[in-house]
Amino acid sequence: MKRQEHHRYRNIIKQYYEGCSTADFDLMMSTFDPEIVHYFVDHSPVYGAEALANYWMKVGPKTKASWVMDHIIVQEPEAVIEWSMPWTPPSDQKRQLLRGTEWYLFKDDKITEIRSYHNNHYLQDTKNRELWGFPYEERGYAPQVSD
Repeated sequence: MKRQEHHRYRNIIKQYYEGCSTADFDLMMSTFDPEIVHYFVDHSPVYGAEALANYWMKVGPKTKASWVMDHIIVQEPEAVIEWSMPWTPPSDQKRQLLRGTEWYLFKDDKITEIRSYHNNHYLQDTKNRELWGFPYEERGYAPQVSD
């Protein structure tokens, strides 16, 4: 598989991660579509560019987190990455490394959607096995399994 190390989406995501890691509101905003939505496996989605930048302005410094893109695959208008996040959980202050993957959707070279998957052992709960608030069935994903 051809690595896409020089694709423009890579540069946009790296810029977004730099903004998150340094709590740079304007840098994050420069990468977002105004209607961006960020889905998570451990809490409700964040809607809108300003809300998402403000979210990371609070979370990054609180957890001493920084983000690193490890790998990217692009098939426009989407990109999927693997990431690493050195961070310090507030509960025990022991520096750790969390790894995960994110799916990005772009519109006019701005990030319009992020779907973030990871398995943080601090947040183990059966409800954290899928993205909260994501419209799976509307997007054609398999329906939920019922009891």
